[in-house]
Amino acid sequence: MTAQATDGTPDPFPDLPPLIDQHCHGVLRGDLSAAEFESYLTESDRPAAAGTTFFDTQAGFAVRRWCPPLLGLAPHCTPGAYLARRRELGAAETRRLLLGGTGIGTYLVDTGLPGDLTGAHETAEAGGGTGHEVVRLETLAERVAAGVRAARTAGEETAAAEVFAAGLADAVRDAARTAAGFKSVAAYRHGLALAPEPPTTADVMTAARDWLAAGSHRLTDPVLLRHLLWLAVGTGRPLQLHTGFGDPDLRLHHADPALLTDFAHATAGTGTDLILLHCYPYHRQAAYLAHVFPHVYADVGLALGHTGPRAAAVLAGFLELAPFGKLLFSTDAYGLPELYTVGSAAFRTALAEVLTGWVRAGAWSAADADRVAALVAAGNARRVYGLSEGR
Repeated sequence: MTAQATDGTPDPFPDLPPLIDQHCHGVLRGDLSAAEFESYLTESDRPAAAGTTFFDTQAGFAVRRWCPPLLGLAPHCTPGAYLARRRELGAAETRRLLLGGTGIGTYLVDTGLPGDLTGAHETAEAGGGTGHEVVRLETLAERVAAGVRAARTAGEETAAAEVFAAGLADAVRDAARTAAGFKSVAAYRHGLALAPEPPTTADVMTAARDWLAAGSHRLTDPVLLRHLLWLAVGTGRPLQLHTGFGDPDLRLHHADPALLTDFAHATAGTGTDLILLHCYPYHRQAAYLAHVFPHVYADVGLALGHTGPRAAAVLAGFLELAPFGKLLFSTDAYGLPELYTVGSAAFRTALAEVLTGWVRAGAWSAADADRVAALVAAGNARRVYGLSEGR
């Protein structure tokens, strides 16, 4: 079983189907300065410490390992040589070359981030694949609220809350007709220790009236965040939930997926699947929830690209307890096409290291390893999101 990867190294899973990247973001359309490029190699929202560089991270080393061959350079070339080649090619050609070398066939793109980013179909087109939108609930609510505020006059707070609630329900229902699923960043806005049951209509109206009157664009009210989750659950579409690792805007201990245990109990039997994104360093907690709740799934994205050669250990941690039909591949790539390359390469190499090791030890058969690899790479996501073959 031998084949050659794009950079000439052996591909341990040559029969792996095109990957389904079940959680990712758009790519920046314009050219970037060196400092701008580096800022996307980290989850920090601050510059690197004086005298240091974000290239000196596992993500930075992974970019230099996997991306240069796709642009005609040797692996591990210097950051300066790599960025010069990138400028020479231009943003569009760089995007095409890097995405075309990932092995990803389907992109489920969270379109809720601001900036000049490619959308679902433009991202997928650059990689020769198919794109679908994942709707970010908080962004959707903020968009509805902006329209209500623009039309509201003084003294109409109660009426505005009613218009907002009705408009939000319509917006979620309309989005469900075309979106692959929904995503919530409640972990950032409040934390995952939310009351698990749906809020009452009276509580929603009170919270909406207060939020609209305050004039804040950013939705952080826990009642409205819960309301959004339950509106999404009511559609039957898969619901992605950010957990674990992220930028400094969240408090990591408030993003432990174990905090969703009561919500998992409350949503059992609704017909809506919950996908726990990222999870690291709480990936064993996520694996436990996927183990005990049939409608809960765990996503291996983001962590693998940021842990470099340790990605195999992280992936093995997921596989300790999570049923093999409950794990999904993603990159969580954002801004840089390089992060798609790194995320897919880290996944493939980690998967190979873990599964072939178990085959050599006699714990698994080669046929089972191939079958599970295909499930995590694409089959599980295809089933959860109802994607047909070739989409």
